[in-house]
Order: sequence, then C-alpha cells, then structure tokens
Amino acid sequence: MNKPKQDMLSVAEALVIVTKGVALVSTEQVPLPAALGRVLAEDVAARLSHPPADVSAMDGYAVRAEDVAGVPVTLTQIGESAAGGGFDGAISAGETVRIFTGAPLPGGADTIIIQEVTEADGGSVIVKESAPKGDYVRAAGQDFKAGEVLLIAGRVLTSRDLGLAAAMNVPWLTVRRRPRIAYTATGDEVVMPGDPLGPDQIISSNSVAMGAYIQALGGQPINLGIARDTEDSLRQIIAGAKGCDLLITMGGASVGDYDFVRKVLDQAGMDLGFYRVAMRPGKPLIFGRLGDIPVLGLPGNPVSAGVTSVIFLKPAIDVMLGIPKDNAPAPTALLGRALDKNDRRQDYLRAKLSRDQDGNLVATPFERQDSGMMARLAAADCLVVRPPQAPAAKAGERVEIMMLGDGGVLL
Repeated sequence: MNKPKQDMLSVAEALVIVTKGVALVSTEQVPLPAALGRVLAEDVAARLSHPPADVSAMDGYAVRAEDVAGVPVTLTQIGESAAGGGFDGAISAGETVRIFTGAPLPGGADTIIIQEVTEADGGSVIVKESAPKGDYVRAAGQDFKAGEVLLIAGRVLTSRDLGLAAAMNVPWLTVRRRPRIAYTATGDEVVMPGDPLGPDQIISSNSVAMGAYIQALGGQPINLGIARDTEDSLRQIIAGAKGCDLLITMGGASVGDYDFVRKVLDQAGMDLGFYRVAMRPGKPLIFGRLGDIPVLGLPGNPVSAGVTSVIFLKPAIDVMLGIPKDNAPAPTALLGRALDKNDRRQDYLRAKLSRDQDGNLVATPFERQDSGMMARLAAADCLVVRPPQAPAAKAGERVEIMMLGDGGVLL
C-alpha cells in the first residue's frame, strides 16, 4: 500500500490506489440458468457445429440446381424431410424431396425451391422459377464450428449469451464468484426505514442504496448493520467483515468529534492508503487495508456516498470480477447552462440529459448541487465532470460526462 499523502490526492491518483488494492476473486461453476449477469471467467468454445448439417432455411422442395436451370420443369417427389425427421436417402436427376424449415437436406440436394413458386400435382412437383446452387440453404457450420471460441472471459453474461452457450451444447459455465462486500453505516442519528424515528434522527438511505448497488454490480452485499457513535460499536461491526473481499464504511470519515472511523481502523492496524481526495462531493474518503481486507471509507452524506461509489466502488468491483477496463474515450455532451470557474477540486455535477434540435446530447446540471439533495441524485441521468481549476464554461461547450443508470448509482 502506498504511504498516504498529507495533501489531497487527485481522483485519478486515488482511483489507481483503489483498483490496485483489490484482488481478483476465485471462480465457480454454475448451470446456464444461474449464469445470467455473472462474469465469465474462462473462454468458452463450441462443442459442436451449428447447424450440424446443411439445412433448409424455408419450406419448399430440396432439388439439384442443375435440374431447375430451365423452368418450368416437373420433378418427381420421392419423400419429405422435416426438422427432427430427415429423409433417409438421396435424390437423383429429376427427383425432389418436400422439405420444411430447419430440416436437413437429403443427399444429392444442393438448393431449396420455395413452395410459393411450385405447384404440386399428385406425386409430381412443377417448378416455375429456377434458383442458384445453395439458395435458401444454411450450410453446416454456417453459424459456428466445433472448437470455435465464441464467449470471452470477462464478459457479463446476457440472456443472448446463455442462449448461445446452450446452442454450443455447453451446460455449465465457469464464472467469477460474487465478491463478498460488507458495509456499514455509522452514526447515532441514523435508523433503518420503517423503524421508530426520534426527533434528531434520519433514515439510513445509504444502507439500502449501497446493498442494491453492490448487488447490481455483481457483488454479494453483506449488511453489517449500523455502527453507533462509539468506538466499541464500530469495532464490533468491523469484526463482522472477516472473510469478506471488501469492507465499506459510510460516515465518520470526516474530522468532527464523532467522526472516528479512521481512528478505529488505525487502532485495528489498517495500512492507510489515503484519506482525502480533491473532489466534490466526497472529499473525506478513506482507503486502506485491514489485514487481508481492503477498506473503502465513504462519506456519510447520501449524495457523496452515491457519487463516490460510482467513481471508486464500481471500478473496484470490476477488478475483482475480472471485467476489462473500458478504454474508450469518456462520453461527452453539450453543456445546457453556463457554469462558473472551478476551484482545486474535481466537480461531479448531477445533470439531466436531453437532445437539441440537431440531435446533440445536452447535459444540464441542476442549479443547486447541494450534497444533501438526494432527490436530485435519483433524478440525474449523468454527472458532468469538471476538472480542477476549470475555467468558466458557456452553454453549448462540450463537457465530459459520466452516465448513470446502467452502471450508475441506482442501477
């Protein structure tokens, strides 16, 4: 772990420390129905070719292309081929087999004549339009061939991926286990939703949002409960994180008389990486290691906790799950209103997205960015990112944004 700097770290510096401070989790095998949303840990190769044989793409007649080069022509029907019940034989000159979509081509056939351009007459079929060789034929292995690698490790598995794996005849997948992430809110003033609320107490929205966010990102949330404003209470809560892959604390990371999370963690032997980041919201931020467990101490303010989770927790969980880093350029949008110059902290402004008359994406930050306004975080579509010392910006200037929603605060 790097030694903590006395001055505030930049967001980029802090992010490097966080992502280097967590480890890739182990793997497990799961059946296909249980693999949705899991992260694939090993490449997957097809166990068969698809389709396994030449099959028909339409209902019609299997023929030899040379027999229908000149039309009209009359062919003799000698059988039929249906999916799951192919024709056991081969066609010769002047012969045809009635065939249905997905059925294997009989031996000797190389073309399908669709039924709309034919006329059946007893045991004979009149073909009115010709077709080139291979017309409406799905060749064996056209989709994929046995041994072909189609699913790559690090992929978050979708329903389409599971359908593909099934077609590949793969019944089990090796995935990363869900990281066990323990979390606790701190403070005498917070209670869980629905509990009796005292005159000086507030609802612990952080606990609900954090559990949901961890689950949405592929982790296994472990709620340690609320740590009260005593060192003993926090010690007991922290002890419950034994065996977890990451411990998150929310609150108590600032410098007030009751903000003692860092003190308790230090007493427990935490190797501190950093404790302040030059960002808004979220300046009081802790990262370190308590024995084998990385610790991420977030601010107690719900907006600050939400924003710092997007910036630091999501990348940390991605590392634990083996999800490759997205190296694509950061998304941008046109600024919907003018902004004053920024100070030394990197700003993350909650904003709504829209389109202008030319179809350009426009991000309009809310007028009030008070970090106590949780409703603004829930209503936001993105965060407008303003670097330290950014000059005043006019409406219409292009700015960097971080999308919320998919991979955002309330996934």
